[in-house]
Amino acid sequence: MAAPSESALEGFPLILGKQDDRTLTQSLFAHVERKATLGWWALFSAALAGTLLLVFAIATTLYAGVGTWGNNVPVAWGFGIINLVWWIGIGHAGTLISAILLLFQQRWRTSINRMAEAMTLFAVMCAALFPALHLGRPWFAYWLVPYPSTMGVWPQFKSPLVWDVFAIGTYFTVSFLFWYVGLIPDLATLRDHARTRLRRIVYGIFSLGWRGSGRHWTHWRAGYLLLAGLATPLVLSVHTVISFDFAVSQLPGWHSTIFPPYFVAGAVFSGFAMVMTLMVPARKALCLEHVVTLRHLENMNKVILLTGLIVSYGYLTEHFVAWYGASPYERFAFANRAGGPYAFIFWTMLFCNVLVPQLFWLRWARRNLWVMWVASVLINVGMWSERFVIVVTSLHRDFLPSSWAMFYPTWVDLSLLFGTISFFGLLFLLFLRFVPAVAAAEMKELNHELAAHPAEAA
Repeated sequence: MAAPSESALEGFPLILGKQDDRTLTQSLFAHVERKATLGWWALFSAALAGTLLLVFAIATTLYAGVGTWGNNVPVAWGFGIINLVWWIGIGHAGTLISAILLLFQQRWRTSINRMAEAMTLFAVMCAALFPALHLGRPWFAYWLVPYPSTMGVWPQFKSPLVWDVFAIGTYFTVSFLFWYVGLIPDLATLRDHARTRLRRIVYGIFSLGWRGSGRHWTHWRAGYLLLAGLATPLVLSVHTVISFDFAVSQLPGWHSTIFPPYFVAGAVFSGFAMVMTLMVPARKALCLEHVVTLRHLENMNKVILLTGLIVSYGYLTEHFVAWYGASPYERFAFANRAGGPYAFIFWTMLFCNVLVPQLFWLRWARRNLWVMWVASVLINVGMWSERFVIVVTSLHRDFLPSSWAMFYPTWVDLSLLFGTISFFGLLFLLFLRFVPAVAAAEMKELNHELAAHPAEAA
């Protein structure tokens, strides 16, 4: 069979021709089957140390209470809600790449969906820590769940905190099922190629008896599409519910109908940036350049540019509404962001979220690994700064000047932020060590499609 030209397959795996499915499988599973490298152990040790710091910060919070945080009056919400919104936003790209692009039959998702899905799960796990800790007494968190109670005490369904519980819980459950169902064929392949009895048993348990029969594939495809259909509305609903934490209040700077679409666009924006931050070094370290090509990365940069423009439009709109609404409190809230004591963070947000993505208008920037990686890191910084601006600058100067106060994070706040980043990195490193980073079953299917119809690869 003649292989398509390289130019026709620029954005797809160049494994066609003489190499078969076995060669493709070996190249995708190599990092799982070989021993961990020294670099992996160094990163793992650093992430583990940061995770231990997170454990210590959580223990301090549980022992002494949230008074160890920088929260005060009027800034009753601080790093806890900032980090919650930031992590939930990061988790949105996995669902978008996996579910929506699958339903639209975008084949370029095949090389990147596995890492994006894993990133979603780990980001949601980090986000879920903060609402529980912010309760002050997280051992009573089950009160937020409507369980049968003889005391007749039910959750306050008017509280956005209860909405967050249902939103995050639903999002994590569906995302986990979607990720795990897509992983089953590859787990079965790892079981069949396992070199030790322990690995064969472990992978055999998690592969759920997969044998690759026609019946298995039929049910697998039906379940995969069903979960994709369930996950798609969550991209819009989850961060919309998170935005209601702010929009349902009467506070200037929060009480805005633009928050739901504005938050969803920002979530996809930050999520794709985090996928890029992780994928560029992982692609090099795992030797996946033949499946995660520059065209895949360029497509992701185009999505970052698009969502960055939507976020920029959101900034412009909310400032215009504050001016056009003629409310002195609303105008002061936005003027305070640009010229108040936290102005540096505001202008950092604009630089990272508005100016940096404009680089991706240029093709050389969309295809330059260093440019896209640095830009993705800056976008993550900018999106965290945006959450800080929304939360802190709207709270620290409210209606009464006599109650104004500054917010300063404590070492516990900083440790929780740095610790969750380390915990996220630790989980991602474990994922890369024990699970194929690219969906091999889907890649082989795409491989056969491109071999049979090379003209469609263009």
